[in-house]
Amino acid sequence: MNIEIICVGKIKEKFFRDAIDEYSKRLSRYCKLNISEVADEKTPDNLSENERDLIIAKEGERIEKILAKHDSSQSYIISLEIKGKSYSSEELASSIDNLSIKGISTIIFVIGGSLGLDKKISNMAKLHLSFSKMTFPHQLMRVILLEQIYRSYRIIKNEPYHK
Repeated sequence: MNIEIICVGKIKEKFFRDAIDEYSKRLSRYCKLNISEVADEKTPDNLSENERDLIIAKEGERIEKILAKHDSSQSYIISLEIKGKSYSSEELASSIDNLSIKGISTIIFVIGGSLGLDKKISNMAKLHLSFSKMTFPHQLMRVILLEQIYRSYRIIKNEPYHK
């Protein structure tokens, strides 16, 4: 299985990079992981609704370029959104396992920038996944997502970790 994470912005904090590296290393036993970062737009203070929409659209165009490189019949796009569906760790594991059984070769997770995700990208997703009703920094969300993907594979393989 190929797992691709497309996210807006670079990770600047060393502690986030270290956690991402650790989970990437752990996941290498289970899947081929690729993390694609697209540039984020500068966000001025007191921005208007129109400026906000333009920023999200520009970031969305960058995400779309990466998505266009994938065979849509072999990939499954999951967007991370506050208003998405909540899963338990076991349910996420089951979903990943079922996609593999159905012949999906690539699962693509999309994490938007600090202002959110472009509607066009959201509409491309086959699943809108929420980790919480709370808002998290998109850098931290990348770490949380990687941990949950790792936990999913441990559950799928019946290996200890998830309790």
